[in-house]
Amino acid sequence: MSSVTERTDHEIGSVRLMGGAFAFLRVVSGLVWLSNALAKLFFDGKSNFDWGFVTFNLIDRATARGMLQRASDGTFQPLRWLYQDVVLANWSFFQWFLTVGELAAGLMLLFGIGSRLGALIPLLLIGPIWIMSLDHGNLYLWEYPNELLPLLLLAIVPSGRVFGQDRKLAPRFNGRWPF
Repeated sequence: MSSVTERTDHEIGSVRLMGGAFAFLRVVSGLVWLSNALAKLFFDGKSNFDWGFVTFNLIDRATARGMLQRASDGTFQPLRWLYQDVVLANWSFFQWFLTVGELAAGLMLLFGIGSRLGALIPLLLIGPIWIMSLDHGNLYLWEYPNELLPLLLLAIVPSGRVFGQDRKLAPRFNGRWPF
């Protein structure tokens, strides 16, 4: 009879497959956040791209400002006050705060460095927008949850330990969060 600590080949294969799936989700999420940060840095004023074989949109600084304005219009206090009287009123600072946050999150997720923190950053960036949008009644059912739920999972699961730099960093920090 085998002990509880022994694992079958099937169990080990399942764990590796799940680790690979979370690593893939982490890398794709990192590419999304990194591409939007690069759009803010290098292509501000141009959110529509046509490469011939694919046409897509990225969120530049002007688009981000518009999204925040629409989300905060008519929403409840104190989020309305925070976004209209603090963030949007000081957009010259916060546009760069947003860009740096997206850039950091994108790189952290892409390379698996502090990957759980890399998922928490965009959660904190888009979570309030989702909350404000709930108040409008014009939100598509799955518009933000399809972004929030994967980020929530990535903030919990140490996905950077598979195909990421957290594999090397975690032992140095006794496996603690965010590694």
